[in-house]
Amino acid sequence: MDKKVILVAGAAGFIPSTLSEFYLKQGHIVLGLDNFITGSRSNVAILNQYKNFKFYECNIYESLPDFKNQKIDEIFSLASPASPVDFQVLPMEILRVNSEGTMHLLDLAMEKNAKFLEASTSEVYGDPEIHPQPEEYFGNVNTIGPRSCYDESKRYAEALTMNYHMHKNVNTRIVRIFNTYGPRMRPNDGRVIPNFINQALRGEDLIVYGDGSQTRSFCYVDDLVCALDIVMNSSCHTPVNIGNPDEYSIYECALKIIEVLHSKSKVVCNNNLPKDDPKKRKPDIRKLKSLASYEPQISFSEGMKRTAEYFKHLV
Repeated sequence: MDKKVILVAGAAGFIPSTLSEFYLKQGHIVLGLDNFITGSRSNVAILNQYKNFKFYECNIYESLPDFKNQKIDEIFSLASPASPVDFQVLPMEILRVNSEGTMHLLDLAMEKNAKFLEASTSEVYGDPEIHPQPEEYFGNVNTIGPRSCYDESKRYAEALTMNYHMHKNVNTRIVRIFNTYGPRMRPNDGRVIPNFINQALRGEDLIVYGDGSQTRSFCYVDDLVCALDIVMNSSCHTPVNIGNPDEYSIYECALKIIEVLHSKSKVVCNNNLPKDDPKKRKPDIRKLKSLASYEPQISFSEGMKRTAEYFKHLV
């Protein structure tokens, strides 16, 4: 196998650091970029154990490092904060990284004749009126709502990526990532899995917003990384959903976590459902399966056990 040089923007984050290690274990060279606005230095410390990893601390919407004499084969655009708690405190940073930052990475891909993958999100579908969500669905998004800094900047990043492909001949791909969980998640991420695991480990009530009937489809991070690799190595330039189509209500999810962790916690419903919170979320992954043989391998129970073990070590 030829050794590739792979640039991962956001390398200190949960998914990007797992992706980086996936390629480092194969012997590839990984160049990691991050400004640690939400990323973890401990994730970079793991990657620094590999001799083929080189890290650059930078803010990609301001400028990129000097790669003038550096060969780059592939670029993964994974730098954006992506948690609802970030939308409230980092809206301008999110808007800029997904616009100016994405453009800087696309310009670099054009300069290096590198393959480029934009990591978009299921949030581009908003609160969907079609279920499950196929890539052809244009979404139901509130352009000025509390989630708009992320939803709309990712929609813009998709448009930017496609236009670089059509008009500047950049070899691009676009993925829409659905709910993902696993080791290296931030404990204060604000998403349902970290919240429930932390509450269950402490023996506290698991707080479910609304009546818990809203659904999500949870993909273990190792399965997601395999899907990212499939799309990068495909010739598909239009958006591809990646995730696990197994669907759970939030209430079912809470009960499952209590069961897996043997917790004495109880589930308590809180009627304050966040504004624009999607009622249903499930990927249609037929397009992904058409690119390669793909089935998520890690069950929800097994994934929860692995994730909980990681969170226990953080205490």
